[in-house]
Amino acid sequence: QRTKLMELMIPRNYDPALHPFEVPREYTRALNATKLERVFAKPFLSSLDGHRDGVNCMAKHPKSLSTVLSGACDGEVKIWNLTKRQCVRTIQAHEGFVRGMCARFCGTSFFTVGDDKTVKQWKMESPEYGEEEEPIHTILGKTVYTGIDHHWKEAVFATCGHQVDIWDEQRTSPMCSLTWGFDSISSVKFNPIETYLLGSCASDRNIVLYDMRKSTPLKKVILNMRTNTLCWNPMEAFVFTAANEDYNLYTFDMRFLESPMTVHMDHVSAVLDVDYSPTGKEFVSASFDKSVRIFPVDKGHSREVYHTKRMQHVITVKWTSDNKYILCGSDEMNIRLWKANASEKLGVLAPREKAAMNYNQKLKEKFQYHPQIRRIAQHRHLPKSIFCQIKEQRIMREARRRKELNRRKHSKPGSMPFVSERKKHIVAVVK
Repeated sequence: QRTKLMELMIPRNYDPALHPFEVPREYTRALNATKLERVFAKPFLSSLDGHRDGVNCMAKHPKSLSTVLSGACDGEVKIWNLTKRQCVRTIQAHEGFVRGMCARFCGTSFFTVGDDKTVKQWKMESPEYGEEEEPIHTILGKTVYTGIDHHWKEAVFATCGHQVDIWDEQRTSPMCSLTWGFDSISSVKFNPIETYLLGSCASDRNIVLYDMRKSTPLKKVILNMRTNTLCWNPMEAFVFTAANEDYNLYTFDMRFLESPMTVHMDHVSAVLDVDYSPTGKEFVSASFDKSVRIFPVDKGHSREVYHTKRMQHVITVKWTSDNKYILCGSDEMNIRLWKANASEKLGVLAPREKAAMNYNQKLKEKFQYHPQIRRIAQHRHLPKSIFCQIKEQRIMREARRRKELNRRKHSKPGSMPFVSERKKHIVAVVK
């Protein structure tokens, strides 16, 4: 006999794999994990002060994670120990700015170039007691050099100024000089995988690619505005990212320069430097708008933005070789150390902590597109100046789009072709 109570009873399946509230529970956990991630996001670790002028360039030690080199606008070079967060050595390397620096691939010495038209090679170790602080070699050039980079495997380095010069370490004159056009070149970079390839940025808005074996330029792409510097992807041989004056970064495949793979837009002022993470999945950019942003390679917008009240225009930025930290050097004479993952816990993790972290990470990935979770995960507090500029640029972009739509509406069909955002910024490709 069926009673009234039996009709109200819901049959229950006791199989734990078929729990009726599995998704709502996981959603709540994901929401809490996302909120906690924002609570624990404290990316700033420390500030290395000691320079007496703005920090103009930095270099990583290829063999030691705790060593970083920096060059300032008064010609001073400092070597820092990141574990102690102290300066271990100071060299008065040049008269005027230190324009560029790079370490030799073996880590025994490093090179600097400055406004005094010299290229100097220094020992990485401090001099013995009573020894003079002298460079191993000094090369006096004819013009000012604006950048330097070392080959990843051979005793060869490249400098740039009025042209790209490729030098053998043993010789005082360049092995070959590469030039295309007559404008000054601001930076030169060797490809870490195909080590004979170089990329350079000229102030006539060109990005030029060279092949060291042919001793002639390969091809160049001309953009709407000047590119300040570029960085090769350490995992994909053909891919590089260029930091441009028009507030954007462009990721190109060197085989198809006609349009960039991705346009990364978030900065509100010129982008001055860019550096890849060792995994090749993300890169960090430094901008004149006093902020540092982290972009995934395949996304158009940044996943993270770092700023402090004191930090002025960020001139140079580096991502450390263990993929954990970011270093940025700025105008007000400081080098700042940040976590690459803002809410990451530093130090040793217990197995349970590690399991909980991985679980939370998976939950956040599973529910990342839910409006509530997405809103919390994407929210960043920005300085008023940047916030207002972003708003202003959104209005300007919208106005341009509206104007184009009206033009297209009132002109002959097909006379105004659609131009994609990627192709808008490219003027020409010359081979």
